[in-house]
Amino acid sequence: MDILLSHGYFLYEDPKELQIMKPYPPLGILYICSHLRKKGLDAQVFDSTFSSRQALWDVLRQGPPSVLGVYANLMTRSKVVEILGVAKEAGWRTIVGGPEPGAYVQEYLAAGADVVVIGEGEITLEELVPALRSHAFDNLHRIEGIAFLAPDGSLVRTKPRQQIKDIDAQPWPARESIDMARYVEVWRQHHGMGSVSLITARGCPYHCRWCSHEVFGKTHRRRKPASVADELEWLINRYQPQMAWMADDVFTIHHGWLFQYAAELKRRGLKLPFECISRADRLNLQVVETLADMGCFRVWIGSESGSQRILDAMERGVTVEQVQTAVALCRSAGIQTGMFLMWGYQGEELSDIEATVEHVKKSDPDIFFTTVAYPIKGTPYFSDVEDRVENLKLWQESSDRECRIRDRHSRQFYRFADKLLRSEVEFKRLTHKPDADGATLAALRNGIAEARAGLQATLFEVEA
Repeated sequence: MDILLSHGYFLYEDPKELQIMKPYPPLGILYICSHLRKKGLDAQVFDSTFSSRQALWDVLRQGPPSVLGVYANLMTRSKVVEILGVAKEAGWRTIVGGPEPGAYVQEYLAAGADVVVIGEGEITLEELVPALRSHAFDNLHRIEGIAFLAPDGSLVRTKPRQQIKDIDAQPWPARESIDMARYVEVWRQHHGMGSVSLITARGCPYHCRWCSHEVFGKTHRRRKPASVADELEWLINRYQPQMAWMADDVFTIHHGWLFQYAAELKRRGLKLPFECISRADRLNLQVVETLADMGCFRVWIGSESGSQRILDAMERGVTVEQVQTAVALCRSAGIQTGMFLMWGYQGEELSDIEATVEHVKKSDPDIFFTTVAYPIKGTPYFSDVEDRVENLKLWQESSDRECRIRDRHSRQFYRFADKLLRSEVEFKRLTHKPDADGATLAALRNGIAEARAGLQATLFEVEA
């Protein structure tokens, strides 16, 4: 074995994920695996999703040691640090990549990584793995897109690697190297529909200040419609799913491509229900009708706020009205909408929260989720608040979400904002039902009053 690829997501060790039970395979390392195999390297995958840390420790300690490549993201940092430590003790050469390590090069090298891969990993690992296997460490300086420590302990960052221009030339993810059928079956058992995932493009060209672009940059590289249709058809025949997740950052960016893809699916008689992410400004009547005709049953929209002032501060590039129109268009076509919302962005005040509540009431999406803004290192938002960020735990035990921002409203303030939003939206929905229960409406009125009182009581509380 030339390289073992893994990641730090252990489903059965995460109580929150066990409640959700919507796992998808790690397509990133599966793309790398298929690429390396195509280049003649013996790449294997330890898929941690349905496994345990102990099982991975056993593999690493039993050896023989080779090269280990680990994918790390914001939520898996602590597990990845553990993996790197065990691997180093067992004599493995260690590589770490993914959306987070490029922003924390020094930290991951100190945690046990021999090399940090910055950006896309396929071609970099194609060059890096043979160098590490042959102990040709002097050659590392010539490999683009990596960081490592020189013998004198100084940090070396090589020239950034260019993005892969023709992603159609890349082989499909090596799904057969993992227990792919189990993913589909877990979905089927818990949600009544077996699901698969696929990627039709890489990158997002937009400039939202809180969003990381560590791996793909602000690019947009799209596969040919026929290639995506080929992969979808293979997935349907191989795993018999009842739905799909189109895992692009923004599935509807290129309207011409979308119409060509829809025509290709229709020509083949393929219609698998799916959900995807879109921006509100990339949805119009023709796009929504096309999505519905293709089988799209839910579109997720990053609304973030109902305050145009906050949206502009985020550099979202959309208007509140565009979001409301997009939700209405989807509803008219029979497509559900999910909405992502963010409290606590730089400069948000009570009036902005009230605007968000009114926005969600007016839009009335089928589902909405809220989070409190957190600064991801390497993003413009992080730079804006860096001097006020305090970590709540040691770096290796936490994530960029586990911090406080001095002088921002308290967490309790945002809990009241959440309660107000959910109570107001549910109250409006029930008042439109002729058989609405009076006791439930009364409880919601009380909840709204309590939330408003709580917001006023905590208005001047800030994170210490």
